Amino acid sequence: MKLGRWQAALGGSLVASSVIIYYLQYVIFGKPEDTFFYMFQDLAFVPVQVLLVTIMLNQLFKRREQLALQKKLNMVIGAFFSEVGSKLLKSFSEFDIRDGELHGALKMTTGWTGRDFKEALARVRAHEFAIDSKKGDLQALREFLSDQKVFLLGLLGNPNLLEHESFTELLWGVFHLTEELSRRQDIEIIPAPDQAHISGDIKRAYTLLLSEWLAYNRHLKDDYPYMYSFVVRTNPFDPDAEVEVKS
Repeated sequence: MKLGRWQAALGGSLVASSVIIYYLQYVIFGKPEDTFFYMFQDLAFVPVQVLLVTIMLNQLFKRREQLALQKKLNMVIGAFFSEVGSKLLKSFSEFDIRDGELHGALKMTTGWTGRDFKEALARVRAHEFAIDSKKGDLQALREFLSDQKVFLLGLLGNPNLLEHESFTELLWGVFHLTEELSRRQDIEIIPAPDQAHISGDIKRAYTLLLSEWLAYNRHLKDDYPYMYSFVVRTNPFDPDAEVEVKS
């Protein structure tokens, strides 16, 4: 590793300072054996200093970097749900014949704990999605995803998301659905096998979206309760949700 000028100058000055201090100790006290004794004593502690600096402090710095990266990731995820994700939840739910079975499990409140989020995630994973591409408004879904294509591409190009595999997988699932829908000339007239294929693409994106939605809301509950309050008041799975604060 090549050192810069200021680093070389700093290193040289520190070594020179050490030599001067040892020389002054010898001149003042006139006991070279003591000087060498303490010199070797200091050298004996060098491995411990290396351990503290290179391992322990490095871990602390690494942890700080991870926290900073996680904060950036949560900001990106928040932007996704604000612009795309929340609307997709409502749209996707319209294609699920068994959608009503999830409403009770996903009816969040401001009093939810980590255990509640874990139970909700377990319910989502155990839910038997019955997606029918003919049940919802496929044309409206295609138009919405087409309008958001540039935004989704921007998120996929974010290098920070490489550290968040599950969210990246969600983005790819949504983007794939976007591509599938955009390539059909007439989305209202497609053969039954193709309808089943589109239903499978919606199911994939929907299941991934729900898992990430719960994980993100748990983060908001812990770190940004005022934002979590807004999510609760606009929850697409709560028919009684109202954005206005009534009490």
